[in-house]
Amino acid sequence: MSFPWAQQYEPKNGFTKWMDSRLPIFRLVHGAVGPGYPVPRNLNYFWNFGVLAGFALMVQIVTGIILAMHYRADGAIAFASVEHIMRNVNEGWFLRYAHANGASFFFIAMYIHIGRNIYYGSYKAPREMVFLLGMVIYLLAMATAFMGYVLPWGQMSFWGAKVITGLIGAIPFVGESIQTWLLGGFAPDTAALNRFFSLHYLLPFVIAGVVILHIWALHIPGSGNPTGVDVKSPQDTVPFHPYYTAKDGFGLGVYLIAFAIMVFFLPNALGHADNYIEANPLSTPAHIVPEWYYYPFYAILRSFTSDFFFIEAKLMGVIAMFSAILVVFLLPWLDNSPVRSANYRPKFRMFFYIWLVDLVVLFYCGGMPAEEPYVMISQIATAYYFSFFLIIIPVLAKIERTTPLPNSITESVLGHDEPVAPVATTKSTSGDPSPQPAV
Repeated sequence: MSFPWAQQYEPKNGFTKWMDSRLPIFRLVHGAVGPGYPVPRNLNYFWNFGVLAGFALMVQIVTGIILAMHYRADGAIAFASVEHIMRNVNEGWFLRYAHANGASFFFIAMYIHIGRNIYYGSYKAPREMVFLLGMVIYLLAMATAFMGYVLPWGQMSFWGAKVITGLIGAIPFVGESIQTWLLGGFAPDTAALNRFFSLHYLLPFVIAGVVILHIWALHIPGSGNPTGVDVKSPQDTVPFHPYYTAKDGFGLGVYLIAFAIMVFFLPNALGHADNYIEANPLSTPAHIVPEWYYYPFYAILRSFTSDFFFIEAKLMGVIAMFSAILVVFLLPWLDNSPVRSANYRPKFRMFFYIWLVDLVVLFYCGGMPAEEPYVMISQIATAYYFSFFLIIIPVLAKIERTTPLPNSITESVLGHDEPVAPVATTKSTSGDPSPQPAV
């Protein structure tokens, strides 16, 4: 969004003037993350997690490039090449643990980032495209992480690949053909490893490209804020630098401390012990599970145990698993409430907290064996998960009585006594009233 009061970029010396006239990269940085980008003054620490997810992505790309120099995508030696990295490559153990735990931290940042968007209504107009691009990043990250999970070629890697790709076989008529084409054979082997390794290396750069689009789309309407109230005057904003660069820097410091603790003291806490056993197609693990960040969707997949008319239970589970992600894409159209933030929607806030508990239950059940009572609990949790998006949110948007919103962001921060610049209402090109600061 172009704010009339945003600080304009002025080159300071001959070099910056020369660069600005030929490649205005300093002007771009100034307007994107510098003093030229005014941001609502009331952002809390939940807004740090977008930056943290971006930093985690950079860690994954850098460590992944170096690891790729030593990895061999061959079913006969893939496991041995990982052990070679761990034992013989200088600091290879650190690179491998940083990459493996970095994936978990990337998903932690994304889950909190998505949860913040849902709580504060950041998916609503005019920020629908920002939200949708963020969900595209999440989908690409899930695909990338799955392919990376296969590469160590341990027991859980092999059998996880066999189970997950086997789900494609549930698609009527063409499923088995697609599965064989994807794997390059009838079971995961060297051909599958080569395919997964190539895509695992490529997709992070695709994700980085979508991140650029995500940030670009964000700068058109500007950042949301915890109140959901639009920016109305210069008093509502502060420059991104130095205020939020300092705040993000503090959040990054806390993140790095937690990340260092995991890498140096708990490097295998989020992994599975069976993945330190070389893949053996003749020995099935007692309990096959994906990485922890897939647990809710794995629980949803396994919650369908009976055929529904002519639809097999396996196919129903696959449809439900993918629908659990796709339904989030529909949020901008499912929620028609004029109030964005859950801070002013008491009933929505209550159901949102129940949904968070429901997610915790799905996380837990996804890591447990496919037996009772976990299957029944997964079925109940799955029913609430879909009800939250498809029933509760649309109904609340029509019947909920919201609490009064503050008149401005400044009022929500400093109270009613803070003077605010008068606002004149002008007509936009679309005919809708658009608040502009009075001159």
